[in-house]
Amino acid sequence: MSTHEPDILVECHQVGQEFAARGGNAVRALDSVNLQIRRGETLGVVGESGCGKSTLARAIMLLRSPSSGHVEFDGRRMDGVRGRELKRQRQRMQMVFQDPNDSLDPTYTVARSIMEPLLASGSSMAEARLGAQAAITEVGMTQEVLARHPHEFSGGQRQRIAIARALATHPEFMVLDEPTSALDVSIQAQILNLLARLQRERNLTYLFISHNLGVVRHLSDRVAVMYLGRVVEVGDTEEVFSNPRHPYTKALLSAVPDPEDTTTERIVLSGDLPSPRKRYTGCAFASRCWLATDICRAERPELAVSADGAPTHRSACHHPELVSRPFEALSFS
Repeated sequence: MSTHEPDILVECHQVGQEFAARGGNAVRALDSVNLQIRRGETLGVVGESGCGKSTLARAIMLLRSPSSGHVEFDGRRMDGVRGRELKRQRQRMQMVFQDPNDSLDPTYTVARSIMEPLLASGSSMAEARLGAQAAITEVGMTQEVLARHPHEFSGGQRQRIAIARALATHPEFMVLDEPTSALDVSIQAQILNLLARLQRERNLTYLFISHNLGVVRHLSDRVAVMYLGRVVEVGDTEEVFSNPRHPYTKALLSAVPDPEDTTTERIVLSGDLPSPRKRYTGCAFASRCWLATDICRAERPELAVSADGAPTHRSACHHPELVSRPFEALSFS
């Protein structure tokens, strides 16, 4: 009997990803990630560079098989999907990358770029052409752009084309990997508004990866915070932003300017940087954490609800109740 919850579209079960490295231990890019993405929501994923955000996205999108654990899509395990079934599955999930200059082939016309996933999924040339026309209209561009090449457009227009290509197969789920970070601020707002409109109209589910916490707060229903390949905090966006339960989350949020709050102190982390090659028995953040105690260095905390937190808000911290206290810099030895 299946235990799948119908409102969960994507689920990661203990997903791990390791890469071979010279001279010793493999690099552990993902470490036992458990995560759920609900149908119709936007889950934001944040964390510093190298924390595993994009690796997680590629594992979910079946672009690279996890070293351990598995991903479920709509209640079905994806580790055994092959051949034609994999092609059909790829129609249901698409990805928009950070820089359209890298994701769009400069030798292809816009029409060919958008038609390509449709043709790969078995559509006829006529069907693919109609699909391209519909998709380009849906992102607010005219039919005449289909005969042109990517270099003829601005960055924002190219990202609209990339979104049109992702929409062409009528997916249910889209991974947005830093989709606005290569764009000017004014153009970012236009693309974010477009993504929000498309989500409403199509009931799309988004995994939204970004370094921009302000954008994540604006667009996401829930947010997951990653550190060194692990999810260290997850919950409703406003709850996580207003009441962080992990010290790393608090440090991230302290770097976001807030003109209405001039009392929050910027938390500058010190201590030894952890390594993805090292295998930690305790919390990997302990060497940089001002709240760390012996138990933090000895036992790895798992995601759990804190006694004073919301029931949907979980963090991997031994001392979540202390995170709200004022930050005091400690000297690390």
